[in-house]
Amino acid sequence: MSSTVSPSRGFLPSPRLSNYDSPVAGVSGPFSNVEPDVSNNDETELLNASWNQDYGCFAAGTSRGFRIYNCDPFKETFRRDHKSGGFGIVEMLFRCNILALVGGKANTQYPPNKVIIWDDHQSRCIGEFSFRSEVRAVKLRRDRVVVVLEHKVYVYNFMDLKLLHQIETVANPKGLCCLSHQMNTSVLACPGIRRGQVRIEHFGLHMTKIIQAHDTQIACITMTMDGLILATASTKGTLIRIFNTMDGTRLQEVRRGVDRADIYSIALSLNVQWLAVSSDKGTIHIFSLRVRGAGEDPSFQSSPVKSTAFIHQNSSSSLDALISPSTGANPGSSLSFMKGVLPKYFSSEWSFARFHIPECTQFIAAFGSQNTLVIVGMDGSFYRCSFDPVNGGEMVQQEYVRFLKNESRQR
Repeated sequence: MSSTVSPSRGFLPSPRLSNYDSPVAGVSGPFSNVEPDVSNNDETELLNASWNQDYGCFAAGTSRGFRIYNCDPFKETFRRDHKSGGFGIVEMLFRCNILALVGGKANTQYPPNKVIIWDDHQSRCIGEFSFRSEVRAVKLRRDRVVVVLEHKVYVYNFMDLKLLHQIETVANPKGLCCLSHQMNTSVLACPGIRRGQVRIEHFGLHMTKIIQAHDTQIACITMTMDGLILATASTKGTLIRIFNTMDGTRLQEVRRGVDRADIYSIALSLNVQWLAVSSDKGTIHIFSLRVRGAGEDPSFQSSPVKSTAFIHQNSSSSLDALISPSTGANPGSSLSFMKGVLPKYFSSEWSFARFHIPECTQFIAAFGSQNTLVIVGMDGSFYRCSFDPVNGGEMVQQEYVRFLKNESRQR
């Protein structure tokens, strides 16, 4: 397969780069520092948008380079222009100066089969990976670099960029992969080798778990920060399922809709109380979760700070995900009492809250603070909306920003 890369060729460190002799960004370097100017966007195309690990920022890969935006308050923090072309993948490492960059197809210096580890503080490349096929995704955590190809996932140590693991997958053109981001757990989720499978690697426990999540191909996956709860959707796009990654138990299933849909993103709130799903149907749905850690006091659910602290305390193999009542409840069919007789549809859990967006473009969503959702569109739009954690219903738009004019990417 063209995506197969041998360990000896997977990482090709350049002696010039490893000695930190690459040119500094600026007049003589590959990147130029440009002050934010939202009015000068007409010829810039948005190629990619991705959240950082705590959803407080997002990176935008453009046809000219890349830009970083803060979500609350919304602000472009900086941009870097590249003379040779843009970047199809820009992956942040929390809010630090390290980024992973993959060139767009029109980039003459960095092709789409090469990953650049960029130190923006030093304005230089500090590492480089080259592959025989196009890179589909890159994921970062403080101790690992993960590169996703169509049929393989490579895991490298961040300190010395040595190859640690390589994982075979079913065809994965979307580059589906997610990581835990708390230091006391090291968990990776990616497609398995068969349709509908998700493979979970608990690296710290030297344990692999295969979950048969769906009958059809996996379309989207995400995990909690500790990597112990997984949410999945298939290419059918009607059901979202939540699993315990330790034993593969299905904890909950919610229904986005009845018609087939392309799922663009799944987000879990930090307190694991809410789940958000965006799709091509022009609606973002929020569901109430009934998942909590063993021994959790329900009073923790009312405080995001306490909930996050609790999850952090219990981010170990001893955390046993349970089903429990939550402050909100997803509506069901009035005929749900006949769920043993009628088709499964009638016993489904439906969305608790909703927000309507244009159907013509792709949107990714994440949870902000105080019952808010932040949404980024590939048409260069940013939304912030709030939802009622008790009554649900239609969400209220609080902010809208057009950060990039990008009509050519609308779908």
